[in-house]
Amino acid sequence: LRLLQRGHIPSAVNAAQSLHVDKERKQVTVEAGILLSDLNAQLSSHGLALPILGAVSDVSAAGVIGTGTHNTGIKHGIMATQVVALTLLTASGEILECSKTVNPDLHQAACVHLGCLGIVLTVTFQCVPQFCLQETTFPSTLHEVLDNLESHLKKSEYFRFLWFPHSENVSVIYQNHTNKAPSSSASWLWDYAVGYYLLEFLLWISTFLPFLVPWINRFFFWLLFTGKTENVNLSYKIFNYECRFKQHVQDWAIPIEKTKEALLQLKEILQSSPKVVAHFPVEVRFARGDDILLSPCFQRDSCYINIIMYRPYGKDVPRLDYWLAYEGLMKKLGGRPHWAKAHTCTRRDFEKMYPGFQKFCSIREELDPGGMFLNAYLEKVFY
Repeated sequence: LRLLQRGHIPSAVNAAQSLHVDKERKQVTVEAGILLSDLNAQLSSHGLALPILGAVSDVSAAGVIGTGTHNTGIKHGIMATQVVALTLLTASGEILECSKTVNPDLHQAACVHLGCLGIVLTVTFQCVPQFCLQETTFPSTLHEVLDNLESHLKKSEYFRFLWFPHSENVSVIYQNHTNKAPSSSASWLWDYAVGYYLLEFLLWISTFLPFLVPWINRFFFWLLFTGKTENVNLSYKIFNYECRFKQHVQDWAIPIEKTKEALLQLKEILQSSPKVVAHFPVEVRFARGDDILLSPCFQRDSCYINIIMYRPYGKDVPRLDYWLAYEGLMKKLGGRPHWAKAHTCTRRDFEKMYPGFQKFCSIREELDPGGMFLNAYLEKVFY
């Protein structure tokens, strides 16, 4: 560990966890393989934090930026917007540094790199002073939230909501800075016995009786989401949550002004197709626009709409009709898929979605002309 403040204080750490902290600039340089769970704890010991995180932290620094990982908050971009600089080992063996002032075109591409530009060696993140968040959850309706979306976005720095398909039910989640002492509303009975074990059993039953899914969605909203709850903790402990279920997901970013249209049309699709069932929740989040070439938020503030189908006890659930209807709607509204989640898009789609796609391709071809860093997925993206 090196602390850059009035000199250097070296000490040994694991190879994939080397850390340089510049307290004056509030920046941290890490080896790209460090897990965010380790980084969060180490930053906390220096009184620092990342301003935003995804839902899980058992992922590497290079991975979260390379796939465009995001959370929510219209004042905040995706995680890659926190990248001040990075170093890259190219196919030729050359090590390149990039930032907004050094190799700026490469920086614009490499912040969401898809793993195809080279091997990311180090990443420098912009941090903020350590902070606590108060998370407040309360019930509402889909129409209320959509009709008052601007108000909700202003009331909460990190605002998101969960819609329960086949109903009007919504759980609103506000997260804001606070000086309150840590507190928790967690309960093993409600969070695990009911919210996990009972839910998984009922979802498994619904694989034989799909008509139960709308009832399950409404029943669990009534059981778990009709009251107001509050939790306070360090930011990374609020941002992160436990993903208990095996699941299939899609997550697309659409222009923020299309939020209401998208959700009402998705609701109409489900209402007009009784045989198509959708598990709860549809998670709706927001992110500020940026200038990263392959960011789903490139040049526009965005709304992310994440759909989910659980796999109770590992059993696959029919989802094709739901998946295709959702993806068709997202494409119609100018959406761009999350790079780390399911989609059926090809190069032809990405050329239409991303104004900077050709520029990214040119940079990739220059750095890796032989395709050393391509795989079957990336070949579908670029060819």
